[in-house]
Amino acid sequence: MADLTALATNPAAWAALLTLIVMEVVLGIDNLIFISILTNKLPESMRARARAVGLSGALLMRIALLFTLSHLAGMKEPVIWPFGHGFSWRDIILLGGGLFLVYKATSEINHSTEHKDEDGDKKPQGKSLGFAAAIAQILMLDLVFSIDSILTAVGMTDHLPIMIISVLVAVFLMFVASGPISAFINRHPSIVMLALGFLLMIGTVLIAEGFGFHIEKGYIYAAMAFAAFIEALQMFARGRAKKSGDHH
Repeated sequence: MADLTALATNPAAWAALLTLIVMEVVLGIDNLIFISILTNKLPESMRARARAVGLSGALLMRIALLFTLSHLAGMKEPVIWPFGHGFSWRDIILLGGGLFLVYKATSEINHSTEHKDEDGDKKPQGKSLGFAAAIAQILMLDLVFSIDSILTAVGMTDHLPIMIISVLVAVFLMFVASGPISAFINRHPSIVMLALGFLLMIGTVLIAEGFGFHIEKGYIYAAMAFAAFIEALQMFARGRAKKSGDHH
């Protein structure tokens, strides 16, 4: 209790908490994009429940990982040495998650661009994804994103209460944003393609990290922000052109 009181009256602790919340929210965007794309393939009546289950899984995994920090630190130690290069459990998980993301994004892009009917119109999304299959895929990526999230938290502070509060706040904000973001992505096909491009890039980064090549996250998010800005300009231009056409 005394430790909590000392943290509550420590300005440095508050600064660390606010910084960590921002970092956790930014890292959670990757998770949220994946959940939104996947749940939009479900029947509409199941989407909200699938998002809730997926985000609850993300929260539980993050909290569980926080209470196993000593084991998490041990996950950085090499356990296999193929071709003379050591791979830790963290590397293996990042590689698996990255490969899954690249496969998933590539298959979705292929489906969006290639599957057309004889009239040239896109077919519907095909067979709806099953609820259990969607949840299984979401939970698999939750694990990968959770490890990335918690390792970031551990690198910024050594106070467990600060880490737990930041994770709770970040996941709550993801809950609040998940519905509007999912609906927005569903309404705009070009946003779907942009989001899939983000997932492809994130998957490539995870694979690189798994092989020991560190890529500064700031560059990745700057590229994503720039691409999103260009897409926003294009959406604005299309809106203006449509209004102009309606007037004529």
